[in-house]
Amino acid sequence: MQTDFLESDSIQKIKNCAAQNAVPIVQDEGMEFILNFIKKIGAKRILEIGTGIGFSAIMFAKCAPDISVFTIESDAERYAQAQKNIASENLSQRITCFFGDAMQFDFSEKFDLIFIDGPKAQYIKFFEKFKNNLAQGGAILSDNLFFHGMVQDLSLTHNYSTKKLVKKIRKYIAFLKANEEFETQFFGQGDGISVSFAKAKNS
Repeated sequence: MQTDFLESDSIQKIKNCAAQNAVPIVQDEGMEFILNFIKKIGAKRILEIGTGIGFSAIMFAKCAPDISVFTIESDAERYAQAQKNIASENLSQRITCFFGDAMQFDFSEKFDLIFIDGPKAQYIKFFEKFKNNLAQGGAILSDNLFFHGMVQDLSLTHNYSTKKLVKKIRKYIAFLKANEEFETQFFGQGDGISVSFAKAKNS
């Protein structure tokens, strides 16, 4: 599919802003994988946990003109910048950005895709909380499961808090592999992405 907008001037400005302010965003290879996946399953309603400065939500909305995105951010500065970026891309009508802790939000809507990219230590809680908002045939995607190679090789960091976080990601991966409600595949694109589909329930 066409992903030329990944290289547009306005998107490059958002990428530069993210780099200057140390805001993590999905790597291009990972983003292309996700955009292709969105098109493959025909996702129209997307829930994102972890807006950052709006990069992913904007990319998702640009994937097709009939896609709507609900996204949640807990950092006030990032939330404010995301609102500006979304408005500058003329996407405020299709991207709804919420401010606060994702665990405090409840949605009655069903989503074709749920993208987990917020605080890594909370991934299991986010998965469990929002799994019932997944539409039939939809999927839950999780990003940063390699965490810059540290998940595979913990010796790449000597920082105590980083090691603790990496262990939480490992725990999440184990949770996905053992989950009897979902079938999960892991992909190496970007910084490591998982795709979880709900298993068919026995009648």
